[in-house]
Amino acid sequence: MESFDYDLQSVQETRNIARKGKLAQAELAKFTSEQIDRIIRNMVKVAEENAISLAQDAVEETGFGKIEDKIFKNRFASTELYDFIKPMQTIGVIKDDKVNKVMEIAEPVGLLMGIVPSTNPTSTTIYKSIIAIKSRNGIVFSPHPSALKCTLRAATLMNDAAVAAGAPANIISCISKPSMDATNELMKCDEVAMIIATGGSAMVKAAYSAGKPALGVGPGNVPAYIERTANIQKAVKNIIASKTFDNGTICASEQSVVVEECIRDQVMEEFKRQGGYFMTPEETNKVAKNLFVRGHAMSAKMVGRSAEVIANGAGISIPPGTKVLLGEQQGVGEGYPLSYEKLTTVLAFYTVKDWQEACDLCMKLLNNGGVGHSLSIHTENPEMAMKFSEKPVFRILVNTSSSQGGVGASTGLSPAFTLGCGTWGGSATSDNVTPMHLINIKRIAYGIKDFTESNNTPYPASGLQYGNPSSAISEDQIQSLVNEVISLLQQRGDC
Repeated sequence: MESFDYDLQSVQETRNIARKGKLAQAELAKFTSEQIDRIIRNMVKVAEENAISLAQDAVEETGFGKIEDKIFKNRFASTELYDFIKPMQTIGVIKDDKVNKVMEIAEPVGLLMGIVPSTNPTSTTIYKSIIAIKSRNGIVFSPHPSALKCTLRAATLMNDAAVAAGAPANIISCISKPSMDATNELMKCDEVAMIIATGGSAMVKAAYSAGKPALGVGPGNVPAYIERTANIQKAVKNIIASKTFDNGTICASEQSVVVEECIRDQVMEEFKRQGGYFMTPEETNKVAKNLFVRGHAMSAKMVGRSAEVIANGAGISIPPGTKVLLGEQQGVGEGYPLSYEKLTTVLAFYTVKDWQEACDLCMKLLNNGGVGHSLSIHTENPEMAMKFSEKPVFRILVNTSSSQGGVGASTGLSPAFTLGCGTWGGSATSDNVTPMHLINIKRIAYGIKDFTESNNTPYPASGLQYGNPSSAISEDQIQSLVNEVISLLQQRGDC
């Protein structure tokens, strides 16, 4: 009975905040660029002031990741994001093509629903709040139950900061009694115009099946290929920096290391020197059994944990200071558990003969749960980077840490915590999501071609008039043309 009452309260709360959010968004839609910028600046200021405490809240509540890295994420999702989106034109006339006489005018989408993962709860909430306001949208968050408190606090801070700077009340809100019924209600309610889904595959698929526009993120099973020309020391350093960043909770983090035979020993030695531990087959099996539940779903107890915690949980001994655990795999799919996505400090390790074999293996790994997302390559050969550009992913990250590269921290990509996987990954976009994905564009188009009654044929009439036997080519004419062509070819020696 208590569960039934909770679900009823949860659904009713959702309906209430959706209605209030829609009313607030209708007001925000009238704001100018200057008003919106003033609001966002205050949101960024409050995010910066609370970056540390929000990071502490997230780690304490979920147990995932590292406080220092979540602090960076909170600041990246506010200050760095603001610097990038500030020049974006999202209000009024955003383009005026004088030649073709087409004017483009930005309109907000409406009220957004933001699905927030437990792995990046506060940073994702900050990021989605800011890009929503930049495009004059309201947003209602559906938090992961295991990250409810920190997500709710982040959303409240963002709303209060926005309202203090002039935004309508309830422009940013969050479900405080999360349930599947509440999430489904929010997905399908009339007030919500679009869903931005960041989370597990099941949740993203549900968002796309809700019957309205959605921007979702597929899983990332990122292969990191170290090609024979690579700077091995730098490559290993980047991979470890990426995999240990917030203990691997970013979906763009590397999942498998692929190396060529000719540099295998050098790469292994470099990993050992920088804090990598190569597990024996027996140790690999112990860790794999501890990592996954229900097939290939990760155990929440192992997500975003340090190598030491994972080793202790599996009952294996590792050297002090170990940063990542590596397990050799001979194949992909069933029977090779480390070939699946692992949002923690564990990597699969593969050896191939050459780049062609690396290509085939990377394809198999991507098809094992990462199509459309990202691929990492370390090489000093630009042609090799272009060869791998043919892979079915939308982020080919070269000579950088994949986690930081994918979200735009170490690359020129748009700063984002929602990384589209395109149609290959079942997503509506292949981009890092920005405010430009959250606007509608109306167009005023003037006539520039004269289609009057005296000139109503857009294309020149063909010499052949179908249905008019008198103008048809005769068989004798066709045979004459064929003979003429054959004669010309004989003269050229082509036949």
